[in-house]
Amino acid sequence: MLPNRMQLTKTVEEQLKRLKSNTDITPNVSARIAFFRSVESGFTFTKNDEKKLDGSLVLDKITWLGETQLITEQVLKLKYPELAGKALQSAWAAHVEDGIAALRNHRTLSYFSSGI
Repeated sequence: MLPNRMQLTKTVEEQLKRLKSNTDITPNVSARIAFFRSVESGFTFTKNDEKKLDGSLVLDKITWLGETQLITEQVLKLKYPELAGKALQSAWAAHVEDGIAALRNHRTLSYFSSGI
């Protein structure tokens, strides 16, 4: 399962914060949307995708995942049965990074919602 405290890369964190300033959607909610967009698009995490998770926004997994915690962890375990702990967190972070690419430039909430 995922660790209790999780973080993303600085770059993704900055993109989530910029998206919040444009749309008022909090980084944790944007991260959830980005994760599931990435999974739906067919992205698959590999060790080559692993990056240093050096963001300053360290939140517990309940805050990052909210009501999607169980399904998020189950999707990750089904997709990556060989991963656990920090490696599973890296997979989650890679999916958030992949998914946020399509969302990060939205300027308003209505534009954001139409892009989902």
